[in-house]
Order: sequence, then structure tokens, then C-alpha cells
Amino acid sequence: MLERVRNICRPLPEVEELIDGFGHHVFKVKGKSFVMMSENDGVPGLSLKSDKEQQYLLLQKGGYVKTPYIGHHGWVSLDHTAVPDWDELAGLIKEGYLLAAPKRLVKQVLEVE
Repeated sequence: MLERVRNICRPLPEVEELIDGFGHHVFKVKGKSFVMMSENDGVPGLSLKSDKEQQYLLLQKGGYVKTPYIGHHGWVSLDHTAVPDWDELAGLIKEGYLLAAPKRLVKQVLEVE
């Protein structure tokens, strides 16, 4: 799962991957997180930055849960029992990036599309 997420995140401008104090892989743009990955008892976890409207829609749809501790900011996590839809996840990761990125990078990404 980590390699697939890396392949989605790395082409985005000025993305950095860090390992935080909890051992989570965190993808950031200009110091702001937009993807976090963890592992709990061998089960990978994926959390994504989203806005509250998108969060609501994803929670209603199913396959996602509100991320503990930061869900009140709009973050969602892939339900560990869900089969990942990688096309959808790629879009959600990009949306999270656009929420976290400064305006000049948002413009750069949107101009490429």
C-alpha cells in the first residue's frame, strides 16, 4: 500500500515524505500534511485530508471512517475492512494535496490538468 501511495504523491510538486514520532509515514507539502499511513497489528492504515463536506459524503458512502483525533478537521481514514478503490484514492489524495498546498502550487497543478 505504501508504494502505491508514494506513486500517487511523489509526482505532486514539493511533496516530502517523513516518518513522524509515532512511526507513521506522512506526506506533506510545505509543512502541511495531506496523507498519513500507519500500521496497527500488521494492518495498514491510510488517512487523508479532506474538507468537511467531502468527509460527510465519504462517511455516508461507506468504506471510510472519521480519523481519530483529527477527524474534526475533515480527515478520513480508509476502513481497514474495505477493498481500496485506487482510482478514487488517487483523486482523494490529490484533493487533499490541493487543500494543503499554497496557492501557487495549486495553480501549478491545476494548469497541468
